[in-house]
Amino acid sequence: MDIKQYIQENENRFLEELFSLIRIPSISALPQHKEDMLACAERWKQLLLEAGADEAMIMPSKGNPLVYAEKRVDPNAPTVLIYAHYDVMPAEPLELWKSQPFEPEVRDGHIWARGADDDKGQAMIQAKAFEYVVREGLLKHNVKFIFEGEEEIGSPSLNAFLKEHKELLKADVILVSDTSMLGADLPSLTTGLRGLAYWEIEVTGPNRDLHSGHFGGAVANPINTLCSMLAQIIDENGRITIPHFYDDVEEVPAAEREMT
Repeated sequence: MDIKQYIQENENRFLEELFSLIRIPSISALPQHKEDMLACAERWKQLLLEAGADEAMIMPSKGNPLVYAEKRVDPNAPTVLIYAHYDVMPAEPLELWKSQPFEPEVRDGHIWARGADDDKGQAMIQAKAFEYVVREGLLKHNVKFIFEGEEEIGSPSLNAFLKEHKELLKADVILVSDTSMLGADLPSLTTGLRGLAYWEIEVTGPNRDLHSGHFGGAVANPINTLCSMLAQIIDENGRITIPHFYDDVEEVPAAEREMT
């Protein structure tokens, strides 16, 4: 069956399955939604099994649980790992919503609700594409899914989970279902994102007020010193000047540079 025909025939079901996820307020930043996190993970487990996964399970972590599922086609075939997250941001300020944040509403051709895009909607796209290729016998590689429940709070449990389950999650390609498009009518594949690094700098100055007329220019102002330090972190070419910062940074291959 043509994929467009498959979408047309199953659109109502797709929407209801997405809505069932959206209606669960899986807000990772609020402890009172702990039960909702588990409920959302369970719902994803069910949907991935229905989509064609051989097995799916809820896996514990130091924080919220993760959902793992897989479809094995051939042990010698490449494996694609699909990452997504099922947690969402808080809905406040509620007074700015024109509809209930966890009751999806289709308006002007768009779904309005918390998580409709980030990231339940995006993850649903991958799940339904997987469903289609499985049912049509088009899947030629192995597929694994890993959905976490703490992305919106910085994924504090993810690194430890990945190290513990390194063999289980081994794959040839990772598809992150949580990126953006260049335009509403231009589907895009993001091949890389900049990382994040942060540090704390403490500048200590005089332990009492100093009169500028007596000490101005003679005693360094901590604010001026801090500004000078920050200005020196990046050179005129935009490169970080901190020693050894680039020691473990891989150079972008020429082939990838040509894609930009």
